[in-house]
Amino acid sequence: MTRPGNSAPAATPHPRARWIVLAVAALAQLMVVLDGTIVNIALPAAQLELGMNDSERSWVVTIYALAFGSLLLLGGRVADFWGRKRSFIVGMAGFAIASAIGGLATTSEMLLFARGLQGIFAALLAPAALALLSVTFPSGPDRVKAFAVFGTIAGSGAAVGLLLGGVLTEYLTWHWCLLVNIPIAIVAIVAAIPLVKESRADGDTRYDVLGAILVTAGLGSIVYGFARAELGWARTDTIGFLAAGVVLMVAFVWWETRASNPLLPLRVVFDRVRGGAFIVSVLIGAALLGGLLFLTFHFQIVMEMTPLQSGLASLPMALTIMVSAAFVAKLLPVVGPRVLMTVGPVLAAAGLLWFSRITVDGSYVVQVLPGQIVLGIGLAMVFVPMQNLALAGIDARDAGVAGAALTATQQVGGSIGIAVFTALYTAAVNSFEMTEATNPMSALVDGYSTVFVAAAIGLLVGAVIAFFMIRVSKDTFSVNPEAVHMG
Repeated sequence: MTRPGNSAPAATPHPRARWIVLAVAALAQLMVVLDGTIVNIALPAAQLELGMNDSERSWVVTIYALAFGSLLLLGGRVADFWGRKRSFIVGMAGFAIASAIGGLATTSEMLLFARGLQGIFAALLAPAALALLSVTFPSGPDRVKAFAVFGTIAGSGAAVGLLLGGVLTEYLTWHWCLLVNIPIAIVAIVAAIPLVKESRADGDTRYDVLGAILVTAGLGSIVYGFARAELGWARTDTIGFLAAGVVLMVAFVWWETRASNPLLPLRVVFDRVRGGAFIVSVLIGAALLGGLLFLTFHFQIVMEMTPLQSGLASLPMALTIMVSAAFVAKLLPVVGPRVLMTVGPVLAAAGLLWFSRITVDGSYVVQVLPGQIVLGIGLAMVFVPMQNLALAGIDARDAGVAGAALTATQQVGGSIGIAVFTALYTAAVNSFEMTEATNPMSALVDGYSTVFVAAAIGLLVGAVIAFFMIRVSKDTFSVNPEAVHMG
């Protein structure tokens, strides 16, 4: 991997203050990940109150992912050049303001505007938080522990969002699924101002304007294209946006090889180990966000759970990730990342295959719970080393954009997963032969099973990629990275 070059100053040199920085960054990560799922539970109530049609309802989810995913690389570079602490505070404050607007929304247009604004500020906040963590914990066992916490939140936040969304929607109103971000943001900002020290990239800090335009338009087009694919892969707009996105991303890569100060230095993504981690991240994002969406549908539609019950039913996986991550963090310096990132996707795939055996009248304890536990263990084995690998050995001036690239892979992966799995689900349901003796829910369950099998196959592909591309000495995570070979 890239060896550190000119180093930015550590964000917080005092040992105790470093762990407060971790807590602040973790709050930011939790808020961003929560908002990817917490609103899903609130959508039916919001649609009814605001009089939204189905298209507007889907846009509440899509517009957040669109703004977030397309602007992440630009947000990462702004954090590097403008200052990570400054970007973190502005991103957190902006996210809170956008959440207030959404929580107080009285029209569908107001809610959609707020969700888009959330995505914009999340694109600044998420890479700034990850960059702060990277420069605060530059190497050694403490870095492994810090990224274990961060990875745990990334892996379990989606399930926690479903639980919290269910609680707030059932006992308060859907508005609180957005307003809950405000106290979280206040705590994070109050802690960050006195305790986090500014860090920024040194040297040339001119912005790559053309690169920013190309990658923002390219990622935005791809995310939007996959969102439209839910309505049909053969649609002109689906094909057009996906094709345009690919062309724009190719143009972006071409330009980055020629730009004097590129937005995304290709050394960040073309490193074999880091590139492997990014590819696995795409597949994990697809399986996690796409697969869990259909598990939630099974809970609420087939098993007739309330939003709160559905959230509680999703909790075992999140708890498993949290518990497992502590053990994985201790294992990482012992066995190295290659073993964990190869075995982890296999275990996660086994959990999804367990879900594929669901039936209409099956019990949660038998058909779902064991799969959640196995899936949680597998995801923890991936998330802890993946967060480390994405930023291990990175030049300090590239910390923000490298963190943004990792988050972007998960966002794009999630968008791809939802689109592909929705298409597979629809095809499975349509091809299911109904008979008078068949429970109408059988077609839905057949569709869910198809999705879980497809998600499992994607994770198995990730295991193969990790085996061949993730070749890093285990000593990397126990000593100073400048003293070891990384790749």
